[in-house]
Amino acid sequence: MPPLLLLLALILPPGADAGEIIGGREARPHSHPYMALLLIQHAGGLSACGGFLVREDFVMTAAHCWGSSINVTLGAHNIQRPERTQQHLAVRRALRHPDYDPQGVRNDIMLLQLRGRALRGAAVSPVALPGPGRRLRPGTACTVAGWGQVGPNRRSSVLREVTLSVQPDRACQGRFRTYSGRTQICVGDPGQGKNAFRGDSGGPLVCDSAAQGIVSYGRQNGAPPAVFTRISHYLPWVKRTMRRFTPQG
Repeated sequence: MPPLLLLLALILPPGADAGEIIGGREARPHSHPYMALLLIQHAGGLSACGGFLVREDFVMTAAHCWGSSINVTLGAHNIQRPERTQQHLAVRRALRHPDYDPQGVRNDIMLLQLRGRALRGAAVSPVALPGPGRRLRPGTACTVAGWGQVGPNRRSSVLREVTLSVQPDRACQGRFRTYSGRTQICVGDPGQGKNAFRGDSGGPLVCDSAAQGIVSYGRQNGAPPAVFTRISHYLPWVKRTMRRFTPQG
């Protein structure tokens, strides 16, 4: 078994794919070609997050998915199998937003500059980013995908997806003390048992074929709604950062 897949097998126990991303379903293989799996080394050991390709040499994720070293897998569906579509890339630089606040989980956005460039194909391609100032209306249906937990102590080895609806800011303001509608999006109908969960952090909220949000945080039990970083607010920083670290020539 290749070393990266062996590490994934250690953090994703056998049989972990029983169940669903909360309230969701298994995604059609490679229907989300921008999806990235991050294997993160840090002082506490190994962990995994989601992310998404925004350019051939950059992946976007949550700032709280930072570690001493990060490896990225693109083009995957079943992350415990050596699929021919998979591309494994190391991270050259992990660039957290300069105002990231881990205590309040504010400005929870990070760019990963890859060592080398991803090869575009049917299983790997970047996702579009939103236009500046775009505001999502409550009720807008969006998609979240990930390999995170599908319930207590159960993870998924295959990519799963769920359709979630944008909620009014007040639905999160009453539940999360540091929520801000200017920089965050409230997502997930409290009346439905659908949500992203642990391990889905850093994955994209895709609405109308553009990544509008990043899975940030929610309740410990996975009950909706959850809080997503609002990408449109950070577009100046994103563009400036990618331009700064673009190799010349």
